[in-house]
Amino acid sequence: MDFYLTALLQGLCFSALALGIFISMKIFNIPDITTDGSYTLGAVVTATMITHNQHSYLVLPAVVLAGGVAGGLTGIIHTKLKINALLAGILVMTALYSVNLSIMGTSNIPLNGLPSVFTLVQISDNLNHNTFWIVIFFVLVVAAIIGYLLKSDFGLAMRATGNSESMIRALGVDTDRMKIIGLSLANALTAVSGYLISQYQGFTDISMGIGIVIAGLGSVIIAETLINWFRITSVWLSLGLVLLGAIIFQMVLAITLDIGVDPNLLKLVTAGFVLVIVSLPRLNFRRTS
Repeated sequence: MDFYLTALLQGLCFSALALGIFISMKIFNIPDITTDGSYTLGAVVTATMITHNQHSYLVLPAVVLAGGVAGGLTGIIHTKLKINALLAGILVMTALYSVNLSIMGTSNIPLNGLPSVFTLVQISDNLNHNTFWIVIFFVLVVAAIIGYLLKSDFGLAMRATGNSESMIRALGVDTDRMKIIGLSLANALTAVSGYLISQYQGFTDISMGIGIVIAGLGSVIIAETLINWFRITSVWLSLGLVLLGAIIFQMVLAITLDIGVDPNLLKLVTAGFVLVIVSLPRLNFRRTS
């Protein structure tokens, strides 16, 4: 059971990443590859501040700010310099590798034995159970903030920018600013996932963000498939399914390892699983047609 509890906890930690991908790819229709860099950036800032004995309440704001700046830079390159969004993300992601390595000063920082967000409150004597209650509270608060934002007038303008940019621009909304803010928010959430994962696994590694966008994308596609199947229009239910998608994605990987698949093939299994869930809505569409 502890094996699957670990997968559940990882899924919850990746929930903020899934919410970030949901905002960039599903609300703004922007394939943002900055994710790989901003996820590692969140972990790097976390590890650096913890090892330098900074107060715990300063770490999370610093992580959010760092991720937001990374996303905002991608947004500025895309909107102001008129660079393709995919290329803009790749450029920032590439630059962040050097930034992260410069901040760390080494390729790996161990965090075992140091205080973390999961040791601030003692809810249960079992470390995994204690982590579960803290991370689920954390994720629910983040989801509630995002849900409230998307339901606000500002959030409606953000959603309209992704649905019909020309229409919302005609109504006087600065769509470039909306995209910059949206990408900043998405990457701030991604950095929060790095913040959680680095403390949960007990170390930060410079390569931990490579390919992480697949995990977020897979979670969002699972959610999108469920949203389409059940014809869900509620923002709150959609966000809930995104969180569920992150958990399902990690559970599938856990089951794959549990049945004896070679860990060296895990990336291949991940890619295949994402391909399957991407194909499901299209296969369903053809059948109903």
